[in-house]
Amino acid sequence: MADKKGLEKLASSVQKARAKVPPVRALVSQTSFPYRAPTTPLTVEPKPEEPTLLGHYDSDWARKLPARYARFFLTEGLVRPVIAGLAQPERKGLDRLADLEGPVIFAANHHSHLDAGLLITSLPEPYRHQVFAAAAADYFFDTRVKATASALVLNAIPIERTKVGRRSAEQAASLIDDGWSMIIFPEGGRSPDGWGQPFRGGAAYLAIKCDVPVVPIHLAGTGRILPKGKSRPKPQRTVVTFGTPLRPAEGERSQPFSDRIEAAVAALADEATTDWYSARRRAAAGETPTLAGPETGAWRRNWALTANRKTSSTTKRWPEL
Repeated sequence: MADKKGLEKLASSVQKARAKVPPVRALVSQTSFPYRAPTTPLTVEPKPEEPTLLGHYDSDWARKLPARYARFFLTEGLVRPVIAGLAQPERKGLDRLADLEGPVIFAANHHSHLDAGLLITSLPEPYRHQVFAAAAADYFFDTRVKATASALVLNAIPIERTKVGRRSAEQAASLIDDGWSMIIFPEGGRSPDGWGQPFRGGAAYLAIKCDVPVVPIHLAGTGRILPKGKSRPKPQRTVVTFGTPLRPAEGERSQPFSDRIEAAVAALADEATTDWYSARRRAAAGETPTLAGPETGAWRRNWALTANRKTSSTTKRWPEL
């Protein structure tokens, strides 16, 4: 009997002792290092978190094989049919690219968010599926969803609008050295009124740095489909005109070369709105109309823009698919 009471007393003592000991999960939750990362002392300024969006977004995954296969099917199965329906593109000057080899920089004017898709689907093989786009970091990479979609569909990398950032420039140069071609809009943003804006030096700088040619391209009509400030597209006819590849002269700096690229795109705009012979005569005489348009009031600029536009009695609202 005494032994039984002793055992009961011992069991009760063990239970009380167990109740006083916290479970392992609680012990770990109350314990910091080494079970958790060490905390920062109050007297030390915390290390800032590394940014992952805007110009710091890592799009390397978009060049991996699974993403490249997905982009191929998206480009051929979705983007090209949509562009064909909305833009009815007419492509000119592709013969000027016949002798191109290796990576190049495609530099075009910029009127619409449709421009990148139209340009990519207008490129001949093998460039169409071996190209990346320079996209504005503050617009296409400001959220995780937009950054992922831009990297997957356009193979885009973030580029700062206001300057040639070191990280962006090094990434673009590295991709060009690896054999990728580049699409860039040197204006830095879409046209606010249908007229061009001054070209910045990013395309020229990368061409000089990587020793690759620049193909000037003029896109006509995309501003009427989806202009800046609009969200509903209106189908219209577009013209994509490819120019003769340009190379920087020996010792030529970025800005003079950028000016030559802008002048070449302006000559292509003249060719698209008039005819090749007249445009070449004006270019030889130094009389090519500027992309920027007349320096006058908004109504006069709009009138001049529509007056220079080609009209055709066969143009329809919707294309024949």
